[in-house]
Amino acid sequence: MKIVLDTNVLVSGLLTPFGPCGEIVRMLASADVTLCYDARILSEYAEVLARPRFRFDPDRVAAILEQIEYRGTPVAAQPLSHSLPDADDEPFLAVALTGNVVCLVTGNRVHFPYPLCGKATVLSPAEFLAEWRKLRIEEEEREKDPVAGVEE
Repeated sequence: MKIVLDTNVLVSGLLTPFGPCGEIVRMLASADVTLCYDARILSEYAEVLARPRFRFDPDRVAAILEQIEYRGTPVAAQPLSHSLPDADDEPFLAVALTGNVVCLVTGNRVHFPYPLCGKATVLSPAEFLAEWRKLRIEEEEREKDPVAGVEE
């Protein structure tokens, strides 16, 4: 499942590893989801994670960024045809739209107003986890009974 992850979710996941954002970060680490990104997103991740107020270990930050690049999917995003309320959020939406992702996960949904997001699905971390669990259950049910639901 391909997603775009807003920086606030990554930071929150590292600060609170046992909350919804932390679960999403663990999903990235275990390759349960694939993170789509571009150079602007990686640059923002690096800049924000290096801020002294978070006190993240620089070696851990480097390892996280390396893992994102290694396991993720780079996207050559098309420019947006409109602006978002916060211009810093535009790369995330552009990658979501161009990368054919399932959703963009953010803790700041107000920064991604519905009318400006086109076909991109924008979910909070809790909404994403609920959707992911639902899809996993459906997948497990199909694996148990592969002919269920197949019409003759």
